[in-house]
Amino acid sequence: MNEGIWLVSVLAVSVLFIILGTTRLKLHPFISLLLASYIAGALAGLPVNKIASVIAEGFGSIMAYIGIVIVLGTIIGTILEKSNAAVKLAEIVLKVVGKRFPGLAMSIIGYIVSIPVFCDSAFVILSSLKRSLVHKTGKPSVTLSIALATGLYATHTFVPPTPGPIAAAGNLGLNDQLGLVILFGLFVGLFAMLTGWLWAGFIGKKYRTSEDNPDEFTAVTQDIRLPSSVLSLLPIIVPIILIALRSVAAYPSHPFGTGWAATAFSFSGEPVNALLIGFLLSLLLFPQFNRETLTGWIGDGISAAAPILLITGAGGAFGTILKETQIGTTIGDMLAGYSLGIFLPFIIAAAFKTAQGSSTVALVATSALIAPLLAGIGLDSLYGKVLAVMAIGAGAMTVSHANDSYFWVVTQFSGMDVKTGYKAHTTASLIQGVASMILIYLISLVVL
Repeated sequence: MNEGIWLVSVLAVSVLFIILGTTRLKLHPFISLLLASYIAGALAGLPVNKIASVIAEGFGSIMAYIGIVIVLGTIIGTILEKSNAAVKLAEIVLKVVGKRFPGLAMSIIGYIVSIPVFCDSAFVILSSLKRSLVHKTGKPSVTLSIALATGLYATHTFVPPTPGPIAAAGNLGLNDQLGLVILFGLFVGLFAMLTGWLWAGFIGKKYRTSEDNPDEFTAVTQDIRLPSSVLSLLPIIVPIILIALRSVAAYPSHPFGTGWAATAFSFSGEPVNALLIGFLLSLLLFPQFNRETLTGWIGDGISAAAPILLITGAGGAFGTILKETQIGTTIGDMLAGYSLGIFLPFIIAAAFKTAQGSSTVALVATSALIAPLLAGIGLDSLYGKVLAVMAIGAGAMTVSHANDSYFWVVTQFSGMDVKTGYKAHTTASLIQGVASMILIYLISLVVL
């Protein structure tokens, strides 16, 4: 059998095992992902004595990236909930957009926040706000969860200074045209956001999760003592601002210079440091400092983070196994031989994304692969290169599934089981990617 076809089959078998393992066999997602990693490694021909070390490397690398962020974000979310600050945040959002459109509110918030903040971290930070809106408005949890997830996802793959798009622009020689990339990215990302919001409203009517609890909704809407708006906002807003300033400081033009200011923004905007500052600010919400708050509330947050950490880490291990087997590279090389024009970067990026899980890796790898092919597919002009970045971004969101840490962050922080996650979140990422690519193609007909 052709090696490329075999590796694609390995990917299909592995994903099918995860789906069936969690739905039919009722295995915990952590165990399903772990076993799928071994299956993929063995079938793809990795040396038996190397599989375990690759799995450990993948688990550790994703934990190094987002582990502490998840713990601190979960603790902040627990404190926001127990202090009723999350209810206050819900009231603030509802005053701005009205009770009729909480899903649109979450989409817009995600669209803005994910420009400077990785969507994984942003979803963790904003999940407590989303839960409060579920209880405050009675809207389905799936609707608000997918609205937030797709809003975050939209700008994550299209708009610099998010690392993936800015790396893709650099690989295609657009270092001096980032402003144009940002403008196109904001436009295409807005379309992707609206597409995700419409899907969220549709799919949310079909599924319920553990967050859809009428008793809890009643409880949070009773007369309760709420903290101030400022104290409620600080633990979320400050980390986001700090991370955004770090992204600005790292911009090629060095707007804050290269001295102490740039160093300060770089340090405070590191996601772990920003979330730690957010945690310290959340302490201002404590009604009093005692064993219940300092140990109980924080302990509850740590306990809630544990299964999310394990599942996210196992997803990272699965993705690393797929990277090690060169499935994405093999599929990309297979597709590069076809004359597909503006659709070629999209298809290659989608293959990379589906195979190994990381949108950033898909953006970087595809842009490096496609750079020498631009002239041959008619995309070597300025606008052609910009649209190539957009097409790669659309592919890099197609699709988010079990080997993507974001899939597990969204499902675990939303009370979704794996089956619901595939039908709601994975399908949303497919719709967003394909719809965005159609828009990019239509733009290409005008500007190329």
